[in-house]
Amino acid sequence: MAYAYKQIGDRYRYGGTGPGAWDCSGLAGGAWRKAGVRLPRTTYAIYRAVKWKVSWKHAVKGDLLFFYSGKSHVGIYVGKGYMIHAPSSGKRVKKVRLAGYYKRHFSGAVRPGY
Repeated sequence: MAYAYKQIGDRYRYGGTGPGAWDCSGLAGGAWRKAGVRLPRTTYAIYRAVKWKVSWKHAVKGDLLFFYSGKSHVGIYVGKGYMIHAPSSGKRVKKVRLAGYYKRHFSGAVRPGY
C-alpha cells in the first residue's frame, strides 16, 4: 500500500505500468510486485488467477477490488472505506471513498499473496 500511496498524482495512461503513468491493473500489479507478488497484466486475468476471493464486507488493506460487469476496473483497498486507483484517461492516480457509485458497481475482490 505504501507504494500505491506514493503514486498518487501520477498520470493515467492506458497500458501504463509505471513509473510515472499507470492504468488500473498496472498500478495494482506494480504495488503487489513491490510486495514480492507477481500478478497477471489485466484486470480479468488478475481476478481469475488469484484464488482467494473476498466480499465487499470482508475486504482488508491490500485487497484488490473490481468493478463493473466483466471486472474491467481494479483498485487497491487501503482501509476505512477508501481505495487508490488509476481512474481513466485524462485523470490521475487518486485515493477515493468507496461509497455510492463504487459500491453499486462492485463486482468482486481478491486477496493476492495467500
